[in-house]
Amino acid sequence: MTMITNQFVNDWVKEMAELTKPEEIIWIDGSEEQLEAIKQDALTTKEMLELNQEKLPGCLYYRTKPTDVARDEKRTVICTRRKEDAGPTNNWVDPQEMYDKMGKLFDGSMKGRKMYVIPFSMGVVGTEFSKIGIEITDSIYVVLSMAIMTRVGRDVIDALNAGADFTKCLHSKADINEQEKYIAHFPEDNTIWSINSAYGGNVLLGKKCLALRIGSYLGKQEGWMAEHMLILKVEKEGEEPKYVCGAFPSACGKTNLAMLTPPEYFKEQGYKVSTIGDDISWLRIGEDGRLYAVNPENGFFGVAPGTNMKSNPNAMLTTMKGTIFTNVARNLDDNTVWWESMDKNPPANGEDWLGNPWNGPEADVKGAHPNSRFTAPAANCPIIADEFSTGEGVPISAIIFGGRRAKAEPLVYQAKDWNHGVFIGSAMASETTAAANGQVGVVRHDPMAMLPFCGYNMAEYFQHWIDMGKKMTNPPKIFHVNWFRTDENDQFMWPGFGDNLRAILWMLDRCDGKIDAEETPLGLAPKKGDLDVTGLDLSDEVLEKLFAVNKADWEAEVEGIQEFYDKFDSLPVELTDALATLKAEIEAL
Repeated sequence: MTMITNQFVNDWVKEMAELTKPEEIIWIDGSEEQLEAIKQDALTTKEMLELNQEKLPGCLYYRTKPTDVARDEKRTVICTRRKEDAGPTNNWVDPQEMYDKMGKLFDGSMKGRKMYVIPFSMGVVGTEFSKIGIEITDSIYVVLSMAIMTRVGRDVIDALNAGADFTKCLHSKADINEQEKYIAHFPEDNTIWSINSAYGGNVLLGKKCLALRIGSYLGKQEGWMAEHMLILKVEKEGEEPKYVCGAFPSACGKTNLAMLTPPEYFKEQGYKVSTIGDDISWLRIGEDGRLYAVNPENGFFGVAPGTNMKSNPNAMLTTMKGTIFTNVARNLDDNTVWWESMDKNPPANGEDWLGNPWNGPEADVKGAHPNSRFTAPAANCPIIADEFSTGEGVPISAIIFGGRRAKAEPLVYQAKDWNHGVFIGSAMASETTAAANGQVGVVRHDPMAMLPFCGYNMAEYFQHWIDMGKKMTNPPKIFHVNWFRTDENDQFMWPGFGDNLRAILWMLDRCDGKIDAEETPLGLAPKKGDLDVTGLDLSDEVLEKLFAVNKADWEAEVEGIQEFYDKFDSLPVELTDALATLKAEIEAL
């Protein structure tokens, strides 16, 4: 029975039901009773397994097919009427062609199954930042995960009944046939279709699909920004809190930074760090001319391997209840979970992510898939900021761009101005890791960490950044960081983790005009003594290496940026001018 009086919603759901032909339609109201009943269905069918309810209360285990374990960029498409509107960095398909192709796959895909209709909100309902979506799915995993990752409940239904616009999201796991898997975005229709996958990143359509690909398109149309950024709150006792956004490609320590634990030295000075978001930011210009950010999500969809009580204790504590674990190893002795680098005690009586018997101490295969995940409620996070739940947006002092670079990029520097910061973001690059694809150290350009997530032509996206800068009277300062610079023995020179707060505090001092900086060809670097390294075993020689700008390295960088820029028919003149200036200054070194 529908709870919706909005005829447009009912007509669309009816149309999708006639296409997919389910045996039953269930509307999700987000109540605990309903979600518990659906969870019991999943346990009965073994779609999901219940974990040890004493040690991991409310936690479930979920396993995907071995061919369906990650976001599939090759099968992710942007469907705009004109190819140039999708741009050279997206996979483009004509919308009608894609509707026809996927329509045939969706035809009868839910026969003998239940169709779940999930009204959800990205952002707190009723706030300026909120966007409503409805996801139709035949997957209980999707229902339970969307109840964690988004806001699902009566207030969303009330907003729809009051006539709220919504993004139409259709998903079916169908046969999980990798040859016919598509994640299609139709920005001009505010529509997302996903078929033949059951993996989170491809099927939780509120996340990357709506919040970034469709969100970035809506942001351009409506004058705001959807960005692949964490939001961090930094406080010092007796002072106003400061807020920072940061964009990092995968394997660059984004979640660790979002949940940073200050070193004792800074705790003693009264510093405290809180998390507002670890992955996505929606940003709007406030009446005071500043940029305000919210995290539109309601949970964390984190990579499990490498997460432990040393690297990220707050993430570990977040997963201790109400969490769905995907493709990790299981300890059969106590029905708990394990993954690589979680601790040094892999279970001897275990089961790997494929469901095979697994003796961790003796195994020559990994227990967890490298992209295994946890889906956990943000409310569980011990350092979640109060502002997370208001949905009103926090004023951003600094925006950080960062990648994983062994040699070229210094530890930290500041853009000369907003447009120069846009240039730095557009030129962002990171080196691949073995976990990503076997080839280590391959430089991949990933502007603003948005390459896989920008829902329209990236050249226009850069222009949108420049246009937003013109509208702000008090824009955030923009910085670039690199925690991963290595010495001649390929050892990391910077300690990273909690000590990254040192670089952030330098940035905030720059935002407040408390300290000066040195000009370099790349931007503004810390003056000697301004970056607080108290308690670190770092010699002057190592510090010098962390900030060195090597001419040969940067000649290669300039060439790489030019090569990336050459993909576009036209770019904002502010960016091409900035590249020309950088090239001249590097040549003059």
